[in-house]
Amino acid sequence: MVPKEGGLAAALIEKLEDVAVVLLLPVFFAFSGLRTQIGLLDTAQAWVTCGAIILLACLGKFGGSAVAARFTGLRWREAGAIGILMNTRGLMELIVLNLGLDLGVISPTLFTMMVIMALVTTFMTSPLLKWMYPPEAGGAGARPVGPADA
Repeated sequence: MVPKEGGLAAALIEKLEDVAVVLLLPVFFAFSGLRTQIGLLDTAQAWVTCGAIILLACLGKFGGSAVAARFTGLRWREAGAIGILMNTRGLMELIVLNLGLDLGVISPTLFTMMVIMALVTTFMTSPLLKWMYPPEAGGAGARPVGPADA
């Protein structure tokens, strides 16, 4: 609702972004962590279910985005990198999970399993991306080639 002309919107965004990133985001992660009750996963069946959730989440996110990227004409390596990068959507997952828990749509046990899934899929993204798209292949962290390298 703030007009973009005059610089007010840009100044407002700049100030609010600092508060959100420095204060509110860590508070949200701490809040989500405090609501996660690992003790609810006290049986082997619960851990197997949690593992199945992680596996299905990885297959669904990777498969859907990698296949879609491949259909757009990307090579398998780039499509695989896009599929791996889709796994790192932990913040969005936590927002939806907290809403689901507050509304009573999911149980505290399922909330815990899904938070573990969000953490595992987020943490596995970087090593998998380095394996799939190493720096020497032009992936993340690759040094740009300049005229001196010719």
